[in-house]
Amino acid sequence: MAIEDRCVTIAPYFKIPAGKLESFKSICEQIVERTSKESRVLYYGFSFDGDQAHCREGFADAEALLEHLGNVDSLFTQLLQVVDLTRLEIHAPAAELAKLRAPLEKLHPQFFTLEYGFRR
Repeated sequence: MAIEDRCVTIAPYFKIPAGKLESFKSICEQIVERTSKESRVLYYGFSFDGDQAHCREGFADAEALLEHLGNVDSLFTQLLQVVDLTRLEIHAPAAELAKLRAPLEKLHPQFFTLEYGFRR
């Protein structure tokens, strides 16, 4: 089945050390504000469960994700000084994943290939 959807989903999970929740949330607010100005973001937000957090992110394609990462690089660096990145998933069609493997390799993500589905 051919996949016409080029959407890239990125799913980072974070462990928040004791006493760092407010610092983490402050950086999250700055990242959301900066990301809200990007034109090819489909959705973006942080969710929480106790000392764990998840960032729910969708982008039009691999180029949009790479643009986003460049846009928030300094804030993401600050974020990683406050919390631990415990898991990182990237979901996209094979052609989009191919564009992301080298640029994201230092983060050690797990890549999931989209093979079936649609987006409205």
